[in-house]
Amino acid sequence: MRIIRDTHFIDPNDRGAAAAIGNFDGVHLGHQAVIDLTRKAAANVGAPLGIMTFEPHPRSYFSNVSNPFRLMNAEAKAHRLEKLGVEKLYEVPFNDTLASLSARDFAQTIIADQLGLKHVVVGADFCFGQGRKGNAKTLAEMGAEMGFGVTIAPMMQVGDADISSTAIRQALSDGRPDDAAKMLGHWHRLENIVIRGDQRGRDLGYPTANMSIDGLHPPKFGVYAVKIDVRDGPHAGSYNGAASIGVRPMFGENRPNCETFIFDFKGDLYGTTVSVALVAYLRPELKFDGLDALIIQMDADCVTAREILANV
Repeated sequence: MRIIRDTHFIDPNDRGAAAAIGNFDGVHLGHQAVIDLTRKAAANVGAPLGIMTFEPHPRSYFSNVSNPFRLMNAEAKAHRLEKLGVEKLYEVPFNDTLASLSARDFAQTIIADQLGLKHVVVGADFCFGQGRKGNAKTLAEMGAEMGFGVTIAPMMQVGDADISSTAIRQALSDGRPDDAAKMLGHWHRLENIVIRGDQRGRDLGYPTANMSIDGLHPPKFGVYAVKIDVRDGPHAGSYNGAASIGVRPMFGENRPNCETFIFDFKGDLYGTTVSVALVAYLRPELKFDGLDALIIQMDADCVTAREILANV
């Protein structure tokens, strides 16, 4: 998969795709339905399958929100899109210039002139341009005028509820990773580079792979049964384990992070990229009377996590 970040000086070979447009945060089932429609459109016009998304996320640009909301960082999103067969990922820089474009100027300058897209697919709730004045219907009208096709994808539902990144965030906040997975079509994953922590886990007999969750929507703090993909390095592969997400109340005030104990593993993961899939919520974060009580609980957590993961 090619990632194109500079739309002003684009390689001619990267123009002319059929692309879905959106933020694709989480790459949930609704997004996947949009991608499937785009795949069909790409085949019909003989074009590569593309995605146009935006970095940073427009919500971050406009609101400067203090509460992290993203389900995925850019790297995790790219990994998921590549698995779905996307050939061209346009990460359009979201800045003052882009934000000031009218809907018509966005369609003409970005879609038609710079990227030369042959066909675009958007969700029924798609809005674009300064003040979000453009919508899916107006984009279709502009496409007919400017020379690119437009497909409008309907909203998808699970039961009576629309699938959305907002609903997925709520499920994760409630400690319901299984419900989030039903909307995502895959386990929700936290992905980042393994960093050095305080190494308390090693002293307790539970060495962990620690990674930051800064900028991401935090799932409910607590302990989870998890599946782990080590994406690079000599230990690349898939594993099972248990992860603690939160602020580690046993050890004072700390920045939220994710600490993952990988079952039956020995090795150094510092500097490697690890993806942690949340399979089941086991319990909330707790402050124990002492380290012995903490270790007993960790032993029990790992037994429970192994039992759950054996049937997944």
